[in-house]
Amino acid sequence: MNMTWLLRMARWARNPPSPARVKLVLGVVAACLILAGIEWIWGWPEALTPNKIPRKP
Repeated sequence: MNMTWLLRMARWARNPPSPARVKLVLGVVAACLILAGIEWIWGWPEALTPNKIPRKP
């Protein structure tokens, strides 16, 4: 583990984030997991897949 990460963890242990910040981070993580689950179950829509345009030489 890097020394920078150890110092950051020590700072967080002394001054923990506010409950609002924790809720925000957990909300963002939950939203990402929900979107990943939806994509895993139903797949990516074909209409949103970009088409490759051949280049002219």
